[in-house]
Amino acid sequence: MKNKFTGKKINGIYTDMALEARELHPDLPGIVEQKESIDGIEISRITIQDEASGQQIGKLPGQYITIDAPNLITRDPELFKKVSQQISKEVVALLTNISAESTVLVVGLGNRYVTPDSLGPRVIEKVYVTRHITNYLPKGTIDMALKSVCALAPGVLGVTGIETYDIVEGLVANLKPDAVILIDSLASRRAARINTSIQITDTGISPGSGVGNTRADLSQKGLGVPTIAIGVPMVVFASTIAQDTIHLIANKTGLHSDEEKLVQLAQEVISESMGEFIVTPKDIDSIINDMAQIIAEGINFALHGENTETLGEILS
Repeated sequence: MKNKFTGKKINGIYTDMALEARELHPDLPGIVEQKESIDGIEISRITIQDEASGQQIGKLPGQYITIDAPNLITRDPELFKKVSQQISKEVVALLTNISAESTVLVVGLGNRYVTPDSLGPRVIEKVYVTRHITNYLPKGTIDMALKSVCALAPGVLGVTGIETYDIVEGLVANLKPDAVILIDSLASRRAARINTSIQITDTGISPGSGVGNTRADLSQKGLGVPTIAIGVPMVVFASTIAQDTIHLIANKTGLHSDEEKLVQLAQEVISESMGEFIVTPKDIDSIINDMAQIIAEGINFALHGENTETLGEILS
């Protein structure tokens, strides 16, 4: 089985991040980018306006928001809270169809037994689910208005033998949610983005593309309801690290004449000796736990608003 973390290969570089793909094609028409800074957090908003432009960088037309907070590596609780609040704001802005009576399905993609790929399932463990309260408990049991939130970590094809799309599509057909929120681990072109960047998009996601899955995407087109995806880079391809290293050395030394040849040689050596080798930090367990908490809190506040704290006490 191929590695789940395929990324999109652009100019020899693997990445799932729209911001990074845009960096490789800075002058491509049909793509609009806006940037802003909010209290130590850098936010990039990229809009891909048409399919032709999207194909150039391996992305579907739509909105891609990247939240960058390099100081997350310091594990500052106040910064964790600020990033969660920003995630909440972005989710609310994308899910314009959600009301107090809405049902939202949250899906954690990935393999909980492979640490870099376990972000989705870990988030699901921390999301406040309320569908059992709104649907089955007597009215008045809880004195607050609640959205109906349900959550699932469906596992991966190699473990369940069932394609993720089939599971999620079946749930959507039966539960009829007003929106779907997906969480998944991503591949980046820079190790520095691990644990410091979060991508939110209204285009959904293509689960299991690394195992040749050509079924419909988990998107509004495939599922029939608004679908957003939240992803965090957790791995970097070794070949990408080699390419970036050679590029930095060439820039510092001015020796650009052999750069392309060296990059090609490095990729061939890594491919022959390691295959699709990926790298993740040694403290990935702590990183996953931190990011799962940050994202879950952002989703909880986006869906439950001022009731979040009280609901957390009730469900704990």
